[in-house]
Amino acid sequence: MKPLHFIYALTLLGQSGFRGYRLLLALYALHLGSSTFTVGILLAVFSLMQAAAGWQVGRWTDRAGCHRPMLAGSLVAAAGFCIPFIWQTVAALFAAAVVVGLAYCMYHVAQMNVVGLMSKQQERAKNLADLSLMFSVTNFAGPLLAGFSVDHAGHAAACLWFAAVSVASAVALVIGKRLLPAAGGDTHGAGGSIRELLKDRTLLRILLVGSLVFAAIDVFQFYMPVYAHGLGLSASVVGVIMSCFPAAAFISRICLKSFLKRSSANAVLRRSFLLATAAFVTIPFFESAPALGVLAFVYGFGLCVGQPITLILAYENTASGRTGEVVGIRETVNQITRVVAPVLFGAIGSVAGFMPVFFVGGGLLAWGALMLRSGKLTPGGK
Repeated sequence: MKPLHFIYALTLLGQSGFRGYRLLLALYALHLGSSTFTVGILLAVFSLMQAAAGWQVGRWTDRAGCHRPMLAGSLVAAAGFCIPFIWQTVAALFAAAVVVGLAYCMYHVAQMNVVGLMSKQQERAKNLADLSLMFSVTNFAGPLLAGFSVDHAGHAAACLWFAAVSVASAVALVIGKRLLPAAGGDTHGAGGSIRELLKDRTLLRILLVGSLVFAAIDVFQFYMPVYAHGLGLSASVVGVIMSCFPAAAFISRICLKSFLKRSSANAVLRRSFLLATAAFVTIPFFESAPALGVLAFVYGFGLCVGQPITLILAYENTASGRTGEVVGIRETVNQITRVVAPVLFGAIGSVAGFMPVFFVGGGLLAWGALMLRSGKLTPGGK
């Protein structure tokens, strides 16, 4: 097996558990009687660990390569998944969010960095785009795993399903260690402060736009399950609705190369924001599962080209030896939005109901489209 194909296989295996666990946490907390505000805090804690650890994990991958961070992430995640199985309380869910959030950061940052390092310059954009396709598959598989495992085994036992996925990922990493680079590449440029990296205004703009994309995605992933649960839909139906989002993301990312040949990155992102705005503000006017699935699909198709575009641009705009740091900083910036968005929108939903959440989220997306009109995401406005 080629090294890149091994990384993609690890993505499908390990990331499926991480990508579905957010939905499992939300459903489990609601099952235990938590309010939407508590669910928002819970998901914010999950992301807070990734935000706190991103830069340091990135520096670690620059020095040590990807194998040790990914293996550690798999083993730590397996332990974290078991916590809510042993102690079936809201406090245990918060503990699991801390442990699994840290594990996800180790796994995710190392994985993204190593694909860039293993790629030749002329192939890097294609390979990172291919990695984003694998993420789309896991975004589809993860919610399905969460929904069906809850319906068939219960909330507590479902956590063991996720632990088993992480253990399988750890076993694959041990067996396939020789396929991965022993170190993160040229570390000559490693070191220095975050401030030095962020002096690059183009890189700073890329990080800010990427965080806005992440915020919009996260608001949907947080509030759609809450909205669907409030309509009385089963966990399996909620899982299917949520899986429409990554299915659309997968299709849009297949089309990404064609989009970028026809238009600039700024134009593609602006149009995606406008399409997502229209879909998001329409959601509260529908209550049937098929309609919500269609809207989730439209939203995913419109918005999810932003993540691979900003990852590719961030990597290409980084000096040799500090790519892991930039990937880690990108993860930190993106996850800060995940700390803020669930808390903010959970509070809005608790106080004002469902409707304002979708209109405020739509306003956020519309602001993003307006910001992208300036054409300054890349040097020269390309």
